[in-house]
Amino acid sequence: MGSADTLRGMSMLNRRHFVAALAAAPVIAKARSAEPRVLNFNHLHTGEKLEVEYFGAGGYLPDALEAVNRLLRDFRTGDVAPIDPALLDLLYALRQRTGAERPFQIISGYRSPLTNRVLHERSSGVATKSLHMSGQAIDIRVADVALPQLRDAALSLRRGGVGFYPGSNFVHVDTGRVRAW
Repeated sequence: MGSADTLRGMSMLNRRHFVAALAAAPVIAKARSAEPRVLNFNHLHTGEKLEVEYFGAGGYLPDALEAVNRLLRDFRTGDVAPIDPALLDLLYALRQRTGAERPFQIISGYRSPLTNRVLHERSSGVATKSLHMSGQAIDIRVADVALPQLRDAALSLRRGGVGFYPGSNFVHVDTGRVRAW
């Protein structure tokens, strides 16, 4: 075997390793993303509690998402709407980042356009095009995480908007553009 044949053989060997590694990469990534994701909630206005595995076996679990939609409904009107799964992932990441063990206390999840309009008329702090109306926002606190720590953790994730309301004792997070107030 000449030097050209040796180089060609080494090139094929390297290419095989590269292709094998490339083929294995999605499997490794998928295995990591298949880890179950569980969230705990306590809705302060309805008294309802929910512990739910919303993601497992590599995908979102439809029955769990429906349970979350029901829990985070507009408690004033009873209207239920889909909650953005990315919002749940944001909450899961917040739990991981803060080390929180207690449930997320829900102040406000989904808001119907009617509820949002009424709240906006009462307060300039309620946006006319609030992401609550599209299931992309939630107002929360966690009993075992200081409010400034929760805010800072949300800001560090850079996954959407973060509003800090220490006077009302909650943090707003959403999956819109990255911004803070």
